[in-house]
Amino acid sequence: MFKFWGSQEQQGQPRPQEVTQGPAQSWYPPSVGGSPSSSRPATPTSSISSTSHSFQSPAERPRSPSPAEAAAFITLLKDKSFDELRKLLSDKDTYHQFLLSLDQVKIQNNIRDELRKETLQLARENLEKEPRIMELRNQCRIIRTTELAAAKEKLNELERQKEELLRSCSPASLLQMLQEAMNKTEEESEALHRQFLDKEIDLGSFVQKYKKLRATYHKRALIHLAAKASPTA
Repeated sequence: MFKFWGSQEQQGQPRPQEVTQGPAQSWYPPSVGGSPSSSRPATPTSSISSTSHSFQSPAERPRSPSPAEAAAFITLLKDKSFDELRKLLSDKDTYHQFLLSLDQVKIQNNIRDELRKETLQLARENLEKEPRIMELRNQCRIIRTTELAAAKEKLNELERQKEELLRSCSPASLLQMLQEAMNKTEEESEALHRQFLDKEIDLGSFVQKYKKLRATYHKRALIHLAAKASPTA
């Protein structure tokens, strides 16, 4: 059973750095494996934390482990023998396998794999929809060049008709039309009167037609006068 240095059972044993001196060299950088001026190597937990950070860019480095997480790491390491810890510090593959066995790393790898699968699925769905997108794009182009042009032309014609209708229904236009109708009735009355003088029509027919024309004329004249006197005219 491996126990940390400083305990009574390990005081008589040689230092780890003294034992590891030889051809086997640690693959860790000086910041992980310890400085030459120090005779005591870095603790396994700090080495694991520093090495795991070296696999990531500075922008992706996680936060420092909480006390509970650090305690969980110590629990995983306390039952390992001295040779196992030395191999963990000197063998990159052993350290990598140990890192992948951690629950936190397994959870992150599972999340990464799920996100990768979802991304691939979305990419496949987008590729499957590409022919439909191209078809809709072609339809929009056809509508824009043919149906849209015809609809726009028809809309312009309707707008023109609306403007003409509004102009014809304006108060000034209605007064003008009423004045023209009055003038026409006046001309018809004068023509009927000339026919009577030329004896082209008898008295009964003249009176009946002339009376009707004059009544129409005076009715229109009164409407024209009232419209001109109105404030909205």
